Amino acid sequence: MPVSSLNPLARRLRAWRNRLLASPRFQRWAAAFALTRPVARAHTRELFDLVAGFVYSQVLAACVRLDLFALLGREGALPVSTLAARLDLPAPRLEVLLRAAVSLRLLQRDGEDYGLGPLGAALLGNPGVVAMVEHHALLYKDLADPVALLRGGQPTDLAGYWGYAGAVSPGALEGPHVQAYSELMAASQQLVAGEIIAAYPLQRHRRLLDVGGGLGAFTSAVAARVPGLELELFDLPAVAQQASARLQGTGLAERIRTHGGDFFRDPLPRGADVISLVRIVHDHDDDKAMTLLRAVHAALPPGGCLLLAEPMAGTRRAEPAGDAYFGFYLLAMGSGRPRSRETLQAMLVAAGFANVSEQPTHTPLLTRLLVATV
Repeated sequence: MPVSSLNPLARRLRAWRNRLLASPRFQRWAAAFALTRPVARAHTRELFDLVAGFVYSQVLAACVRLDLFALLGREGALPVSTLAARLDLPAPRLEVLLRAAVSLRLLQRDGEDYGLGPLGAALLGNPGVVAMVEHHALLYKDLADPVALLRGGQPTDLAGYWGYAGAVSPGALEGPHVQAYSELMAASQQLVAGEIIAAYPLQRHRRLLDVGGGLGAFTSAVAARVPGLELELFDLPAVAQQASARLQGTGLAERIRTHGGDFFRDPLPRGADVISLVRIVHDHDDDKAMTLLRAVHAALPPGGCLLLAEPMAGTRRAEPAGDAYFGFYLLAMGSGRPRSRETLQAMLVAAGFANVSEQPTHTPLLTRLLVATV
C-alpha cells in the first residue's frame, strides 16, 4: 500500500515500528525473548540473505560453468578427490564450493561423497534456467555500480546483447545481431510454453499467430500438443529466417509458417483467430507496447483473442521476481518495465480489447496469462 494512502494513525504506527526495529536495544531484546526469538531469527536470516545474495548466485554460476550438475547426474555421487581430478581444481578449494552448494541445497552430501541436491537436480532438468545463469554475467556487470545504472546515460552490456531494445530500425538487424538472444529465448521458453498450453484450451481455435515468436519454441510446443491447429510465427526478418531454418531441421517447417517484419512498423498477418504475445510486452516502453497491442487488435477478427503471457509485477508470493529482478533487468536492458495485471488490463482495454480476464497458471512466478477478446 503506498504511503500516501495510509491514514494518519497508520503512518504514525509505521513510523513507530521502524524506530523500534532500528533500535539495537530492541533487536537484542527480541533475539533473547522466547516469544519474539523465532521472528527475530527469521528477519536476521532474511536480511543476511539480501547481503549475501550475490555470493549465492556466484556459487550457482561456478557449478554451472564447471558442468557439475551434469557430471553428478551422469555418474552419481563422487568423492572430492575424484571431482577435483575431473574438474582440474585443487581439492581444498573445490571443497569450499561443494560445501557452499550443499548449504544452498544444490548438492547433497552422503558421507564423503557429494551428489545432486533437490535444487541441483531440478536445474539439471531445466536447461533454460542454466542458460540464464550463464547469461547473468552480463547483468552483473551492468549492476556493478547500481547507482550509476539508476542515473543512466551509460551504455550497458544488456542493451548491446538485446539488439532490438535500442535499435532505431530493429527490422534491419542482421543474423549475427539476433542469433545469441534468439537462442537464449528458445532455451528459456520451454517451461513458459508448458504453462500457457496447460492454462488455455488452444484446441478451440483454428489458427495461432505467435508474435515475437523467436526461433519457434512456443509454436513447436503447441504443435506437439494441439495437432489440429494451424500455426504461424512473426518476428524480425533475421529471426524469422533463422526460425525457418531451425523448423526445417525439426520437420515442422510445413506445420509452422514464418513471417518476417517489424511489428512496430509492419501490419501483422491476418487470418489467425488467436494471437500470442509470450514475454514480449514487458520488453517495451509504454508507447511501443500500446502500438503493438493496437496492431494485434487490428489483426484479429471479431471474436478473436489475444493471449498475453509474461511475469507480472505484484504477483503474490513472487513480488521480488517482478519488481526487483525484472525491474532492474529491464532497466539495464534499456527498454520496458514489469507491469501489474491491473496495468496490463487497462492497456488492453485502451487498445480496444474487451472481456480481459486472467487464466490461472501453475507457476505464476514464471508467467501469468491474460486473455483478451476483440
